Amino acid sequence: MYRELHEEVGLTAEHVRILGRTKDWLRYDVPTHWIKREWRGSYKGQKQIWYLLRLVGRDSDVCLRASDHPEFDAWRWNEYWVPLDAVIEFKREVYRLALVELERFLEVDRTVRRS
Repeated sequence: MYRELHEEVGLTAEHVRILGRTKDWLRYDVPTHWIKREWRGSYKGQKQIWYLLRLVGRDSDVCLRASDHPEFDAWRWNEYWVPLDAVIEFKREVYRLALVELERFLEVDRTVRRS
């Protein structure tokens, strides 16, 4: 998880705190027309463990150019459920499952931060 976090947004373990993770792998299949021809037959989709993180560093610690092949060109803060409306349709169910499962960790984090 930390390798991906650094490659995609330039953050390290010291920048975040893990609040929770999905219990099981979540999977989605990519529709054939979205898969590059040369990958067809060898690539079908992804399986992922999702993590809910709290940024304990600064916004300025985010660096989308941390790798030679950046995956993103911009980022912004959003309300928790916004990704469901923004994500491509074939990933939507996985996002919904992850957000529903991880939501309970937000409640725990709010309680801890109030104490």
